[in-house]
Amino acid sequence: MHYDLIVRNGHLLDVAQGLDRTGSLAFAGGKIAAIDVSEADTATAEVDASGQYVTAGLIDLHTHVYVGGTSLGVDPDELARGSAVTTLVDAGSAGAANIAGFRAHVIERADVRILAYLNISFAGIFGFGGALSVGEGWERRLLGVRECVAAVRDHRDIIVGIKARVGPSSSGDSVIDPLKLALQAAEELDLPVMVHVEMPPPTIDEIADLLRPGDVLTHCCRPYPNAVVSPRSGEVNRSCMAARERGVFFDTGHGRGSFDYAAFGRMQRAGFLPDVISSDVHLFNRKTPAVDLLTTMNKAIALGVDLPDVVTMATTAAATALRRPELGALKVGAAGDASLFTLEETPRELFDSLGALLVAQKSLRPRGTVQAGAWREAVL
Repeated sequence: MHYDLIVRNGHLLDVAQGLDRTGSLAFAGGKIAAIDVSEADTATAEVDASGQYVTAGLIDLHTHVYVGGTSLGVDPDELARGSAVTTLVDAGSAGAANIAGFRAHVIERADVRILAYLNISFAGIFGFGGALSVGEGWERRLLGVRECVAAVRDHRDIIVGIKARVGPSSSGDSVIDPLKLALQAAEELDLPVMVHVEMPPPTIDEIADLLRPGDVLTHCCRPYPNAVVSPRSGEVNRSCMAARERGVFFDTGHGRGSFDYAAFGRMQRAGFLPDVISSDVHLFNRKTPAVDLLTTMNKAIALGVDLPDVVTMATTAAATALRRPELGALKVGAAGDASLFTLEETPRELFDSLGALLVAQKSLRPRGTVQAGAWREAVL
């Protein structure tokens, strides 16, 4: 059999598909065409993946890549090429007023796949900076459900949900209203909501109690207060436990201030790890501490999470949260995406959002990706 591309002799890793062994992967017509092809099979292009892990295409569920249109956007292709990611999900950089610009000037020009949560704020994240920072939820007149719904209907192919940011810096006196309005829009559209959690108010109880099956609570590894697990009792917050039981996803969303090693450790001990691992990378944390998805994955591995579980968080679980079953799986007929990386025994200093240092003894290093059946070498 002749294929467009064969990735040979890699360590195929996809827990959901029962793969954790050496094998070869073939692509044709932009999709995964075969697993375990023979030496006699040929391809227009071949990649030797000996000594490398081959997983479904990594999905970063929380990024900010509206570069040039917002103050916090980073270049999506540069980010993806350096982190072996095949799908970037922008978490609310754009609202109804500027999603068309985001699409035309960034999404449609990028090599990497970009999907988006649409911000319930008409203007999106318009005032996120260093010395100057204005939360988009502060201005109630911009929280337009009707405009949000109309914009999603115009761009349904790329929009995966509605984003709301709540807290003193994000919503100010509007408190939890952006989330309530985002839920209204999401109900009409049959889409999930992703909600940003920061310092109270509102409390994490108030937030989690509103969330429905399939919604996403991001920044779940943030420090106390509004932590998922109490530092005093070591117990999982009641509202968070109930939310998980009814099908709410808990997303890492590392970011600039939302990944605390101590909080992550408490979640481990309580048996309440995040469902999804993501970077929340943006211009103001690109160098440190978030950097990219592989760096966040490295931190989870250094903290004791097994590689197969970390990969599942960044593939199968992320695709499930997105309601995109064609992504995040090494199976015939799935999107022709794969991520290749090595796990090297190279000590590396990793900082959390509070400045705590962890020296990882092993770290993932990107080798490249397959996107729609085409090979792309990593650029570091």
